[in-house]
Amino acid sequence: MTLTPRAALWLTLPPLFWAGNAVIGRLVQGLMPPVTLNFMRWALALLILLPLAGWVLRRDSPLWPHWKRFAVLGLLGVGCYNALQYMALKTSTPINVTLVAASMPVWMLAVGRLFFGQAVHGRQLVGTALSIAGVLVVLSRGDAHALLTLRLVPGDLYVLAASIAWAFYSWLLLRPGDPPALRGNWAAFLMAQVALGLVWSAAFAAGEWALVPDARIIWGWPLALALAYVAVFPAVLAYRYWGLGVQAAGPTAAAFFSNLTPLFAALMSAAFLGEAPQLFHGLAFALIVGGIVVSSRRHRSLDT
Repeated sequence: MTLTPRAALWLTLPPLFWAGNAVIGRLVQGLMPPVTLNFMRWALALLILLPLAGWVLRRDSPLWPHWKRFAVLGLLGVGCYNALQYMALKTSTPINVTLVAASMPVWMLAVGRLFFGQAVHGRQLVGTALSIAGVLVVLSRGDAHALLTLRLVPGDLYVLAASIAWAFYSWLLLRPGDPPALRGNWAAFLMAQVALGLVWSAAFAAGEWALVPDARIIWGWPLALALAYVAVFPAVLAYRYWGLGVQAAGPTAAAFFSNLTPLFAALMSAAFLGEAPQLFHGLAFALIVGGIVVSSRRHRSLDT
């Protein structure tokens, strides 16, 4: 697999949407419990997908003979990933959350090697180092001493679990044998995951309300707009483009693009807070993109 300009664009859009998702997730912490936010996000996404792929829910749909596979994809991609991130934003600082999430390329390489027989090459290791270095530049705002004061809290572990879940999810996307009617239709493929993933998400949300005595929802325009954003952009559109990018470039190359998320988040924070971009933003961008390029330019005999 090779990284084409189109695949690069596909893999750049999800980090942009995810950066906005992190900002929104932080802003609505007092308006809706995190796991419930994840459930509402995907419930709205299901409604968006119904006109495009509602037939997937019929009894004669090709989904049901393969329901176990899509139940696993739904658990990892719909039920766990963002629920864990929303939980982390409640219990951890943004800089810690972003730092732990930057371990995604490491977990993608490890999962691919241990569970899917994917070889790890020198260029990928160099690319990992460059990309993570770029993330660290953003997180430290160009000051290496800022990283020495970091301490892991339970929220950081939530992000770590989310990153591992996403690594498995991305590798499982490449498994052959999906029905052509689902694999060849992005909306149908996503609908199959969301339909079964919502079962997991609903169960987790019910558990949240049972275990959190002060859980509440404060309805209003801020929450409505937040739900609209997280349902359309980081849910439907991000999953659409991530799936295209993973199929075109492979999960390992895709993992390096996930490190654009903290850079986009920094730029968004600068825009919303009125802070002008700094020189370290440009340096970080160069390192992250350099990591993507280095990790993707392998010898043809090593491509899979």
